[in-house]
Amino acid sequence: MNNQVIDQNLIRQIFFILIIILLGIVLFIELEFFLPAVLGAVTFYVLMRDKMFYLAEKRKWRHGRAAIVLMLLSFLIILLPIGVLANMMIGKISFALAHSNELISSIKKTVSSIEESIGYDLISQETINKLGPFLAKLVPKILTVTLNTISIIGAMYFILYFMLVNGREMEDSLYEYIPLKDSNVDLIGMEVHRNVIANAIGIPLIGLLQGVVGLIGYLIIGVQEPFLWFMATCITAMLPVVGAALVYIPLTVMFFAQGHTWQGFAMGVWGFGIIGLVDNFFRFMLNKKIGDIHPLITIFGVIIGIQLFGFIGLIFGPLLISMFIVLLKVYSNEFLTKRRETKRLK
Repeated sequence: MNNQVIDQNLIRQIFFILIIILLGIVLFIELEFFLPAVLGAVTFYVLMRDKMFYLAEKRKWRHGRAAIVLMLLSFLIILLPIGVLANMMIGKISFALAHSNELISSIKKTVSSIEESIGYDLISQETINKLGPFLAKLVPKILTVTLNTISIIGAMYFILYFMLVNGREMEDSLYEYIPLKDSNVDLIGMEVHRNVIANAIGIPLIGLLQGVVGLIGYLIIGVQEPFLWFMATCITAMLPVVGAALVYIPLTVMFFAQGHTWQGFAMGVWGFGIIGLVDNFFRFMLNKKIGDIHPLITIFGVIIGIQLFGFIGLIFGPLLISMFIVLLKVYSNEFLTKRRETKRLK
């Protein structure tokens, strides 16, 4: 009789879990557009959590007031500068698109100059001519990305407000609803906090450092529009593997193609020697210092994260790999420890 009751309870439990999984899949598919907003809200919540509790519990501020102040500060300090840089970049791209014929002619001259120097055909004229229709298609794509970004930022702050206001209740609910020991929930929480802090601070800081170092070189060498290339360096430096090389390699090639040999040589040395050194030295040192994260987790995590989540994957990609390792530890603590103790008693 007991066995029959246990089997029925097990069947009910499995059926209930299947319903939860099915509903979770449906909700994820329908709300997939808002996933970056949710991940962004989680990132800002982790960064603001201690400040929110301090203002609300120590200084006795109202929760809504404290949340709005912190959100406003995050917008002014983090998002507003990024928005200004993005607007400047979009302005330059729009100008280039409006003068696409001149741009294509300049590219043809540069490629022809390089081909004459090395005695080898790099790109056919037909391929370069295809840039015109490609550039024309960029305008609606840029507008779509801009509108989507604004929508995601709005949704992110909407979610973040309720996360900050109900922070304690939300965290207590995690302990109640996650079917694990409290110690293992603490372990997961610490891992999320450690990775988010390390990547949310470390990756943009490395990008800014490389951008500043690059700007110094651009000013000394005489690069035209150095602040535009500074912005491009800051953005590309956050990308894995290639990083800021997407900026200083084309600059080096352009100088040599224009016959500015010493500037091309100086740009190559500054890029590979100085900017590259900042990346290799400070990236791993900062991640190790801030969150004690292994460099391989950072590299492969960023590659995976960008493919899955887009730009916010810079933060949550490494977190996925770290969480996989932590879940193995949690599984060992929850289930294998009991088995080992049972074997010892036998």
